Amino acid sequence: MNARLKYALAVAAVALATQANAQAVFYEQDNFQGRSFTTDRPIDNFRRNGFNDQAASVEVLGERWEVCEDRRFRGRCVVLRPGRYPSLAAMGLDKRISSVRAVPRNVRIDEWRYAPVPVVAQVTFYEREDFRGRSFTTDRPVLNFERHGFNDRAWSAEVLGERWEVCEDPRLSGRCAVLQPGRYPSLAEIGLNDGVSSARDMSGNAPTPGADYRRRDNERLYQAQVTSVRAVVGTPEQRCWIEREQVAQEQRSSNVPGAIAGAIIGGILGHQVGGGSGKDLATVGGAVAGAAVGAQVGRGGSAQPASTQDVQRCENVPSQAKPQFWDVSYNFRGQEYRVQLTAPPGPTVTVNAQGEPRN
Repeated sequence: MNARLKYALAVAAVALATQANAQAVFYEQDNFQGRSFTTDRPIDNFRRNGFNDQAASVEVLGERWEVCEDRRFRGRCVVLRPGRYPSLAAMGLDKRISSVRAVPRNVRIDEWRYAPVPVVAQVTFYEREDFRGRSFTTDRPVLNFERHGFNDRAWSAEVLGERWEVCEDPRLSGRCAVLQPGRYPSLAEIGLNDGVSSARDMSGNAPTPGADYRRRDNERLYQAQVTSVRAVVGTPEQRCWIEREQVAQEQRSSNVPGAIAGAIIGGILGHQVGGGSGKDLATVGGAVAGAAVGAQVGRGGSAQPASTQDVQRCENVPSQAKPQFWDVSYNFRGQEYRVQLTAPPGPTVTVNAQGEPRN
């Protein structure tokens, strides 16, 4: 075998390996939930696979993929970089994809054809409030913070991309709370200050509460044994009210010219009364009284009454009274499943042949 043929075969092998690594997984619900369809080769018409106009989220592995709203790669098309896309609605292709294909590495794509880069699910914990002090960042589930030297140290947190569940005990046990993407300057508001021992993102390993669990096409149903149930509280709620508050009025300064004039007039009038030392006392008294009257006239003749106004006040109230959802584990045909329900389950949950929950 000559060198040129060996080189050609090697290039072909690399190309085949690259293509084999390129894979796309489509889901019929947001956040990688519901029925899924996986492909590692071009699909020019999803109808043949029973998934036409069904995809709502997608995971792209290995290589870039082009997704199109019409069959045979026509209509509006978008190129997806490797990553996780929890909602195709963000690019206007929710339930509209009809054909897909991997994009080889040597093909140049104009930047405007790419979908926005997916946001990585990530959380950063800080050992002091207001995001100060030593920090610990993760984009993967952590079952025990002790291994990272950060057990029971978190006082504030920043959440990116997806919701994160944080729990006070290892292995996602004990009291837990779900943090929406955002900034949490104090975990004390949800009762988890200095008490986080495990955490996980909620993007792919647990269904969204309130997902569509209705029975489909008279599918056969089974009862699966519940193995554990945990009530998960939400983030703090803000309670606001209106209070009537007294507002101090600005006091006008005393009328100095009025006080002087009043003192002179009062002194003259006082001098006309009495005689001897009594006349002197009357003069002084008249001057003092006249000054007070003159100053009061300068302020309008009466004291200004205090006024009131409505003031809104708010406080964060931990949502401990009612769980946001129930995190349920159950065993079906020897495999462990997890689901989030909006109501506590009984000793069993209803599932289909694939172990998916059903009402």
